[in-house]
Amino acid sequence: MANAMIHDIFSGQQNLTTTERAVSVVLGLGIAAAAAQPRPNKLLSLAALIVGAGLAIRGATGHCAVKAAADQL
Repeated sequence: MANAMIHDIFSGQQNLTTTERAVSVVLGLGIAAAAAQPRPNKLLSLAALIVGAGLAIRGATGHCAVKAAADQL
């Protein structure tokens, strides 16, 4: 089950431009790095880490599931 989810996340046709990919990677890594700093609110840090990692993965793979779904509407 986890393998299928991982395959769904990393598969698909690339639908991001080079600029979108670069911005996603830079912002994602920046947010993840900021989340790694010690903060009083651990849940906010965890949320920022998840969002940052998601943006970095989006940029690295070049595939955005949200954009693909929006294009089909």
